[in-house]
Amino acid sequence: MITFADKDVLSFAAEAAIGNLVKGARSYKTSNYPHANGADFALNMEAIDLPDESCDMVICSHILEHVDDRKSLAELFRILRPGGQLIFMIPVIEGWAETYEDSSIRTDRERHVHFGQFDHVRYYGADVRERVTAAGFQLSEFTSDPVDSIHYGLLRGEKVFIGLKQQDPS
Repeated sequence: MITFADKDVLSFAAEAAIGNLVKGARSYKTSNYPHANGADFALNMEAIDLPDESCDMVICSHILEHVDDRKSLAELFRILRPGGQLIFMIPVIEGWAETYEDSSIRTDRERHVHFGQFDHVRYYGADVRERVTAAGFQLSEFTSDPVDSIHYGLLRGEKVFIGLKQQDPS
């Protein structure tokens, strides 16, 4: 169970539905890059201009497919406090063992054809789990059922991944 109570929450490309879910958070900040456009920050996920261990929870709804996810996952891990959680959704095709990405695909049209949207740089395969755990996260996930999809504004059957930054053992 995810709880936002008494947490410092940061959401990248936040949608209104997410803001409604985080009621009770100690603080809720949003980021939209490269221009804030009504958000609190314009943070580059590949080099987040926040101190180490400054957030309890980070939400990334369909953002990692737009950026260098290895750099971004490392940065997200860095800014989370021990015990912090990264909640994220991505386009994932479970039938594919490996993530499909190709740096030679550069135009908006090519990206749309290959990745389903002009500004995506990959479709994730089942190996997304290794990418997340390689960044240091302990990973869990759930698939939205019909009621969750309506209640939380998720795509039907969408996977929600939760990366945990474990507490320091001391």
